[in-house]
Amino acid sequence: MNLNLRNAIIHNVSGNSQDELKDTIVDAIQNGEEKMLPGLGVLFEVIWKNSSEQEKEEMLRTLESGLR
Repeated sequence: MNLNLRNAIIHNVSGNSQDELKDTIVDAIQNGEEKMLPGLGVLFEVIWKNSSEQEKEEMLRTLESGLR
């Protein structure tokens, strides 16, 4: 069976409202299970691809600050 995890994750959240997307993200973070990390990675990829250069720079500053 050829399963494309990225496409499956996108399919599962496509059409979700902002509240549903937020609930998905918060639940994945609070749950802390390793199996949720690929999903968060795919969501971040979508955010990154759809962000302006200014938004990307802000995300990088936030990430850098959070990792200190």
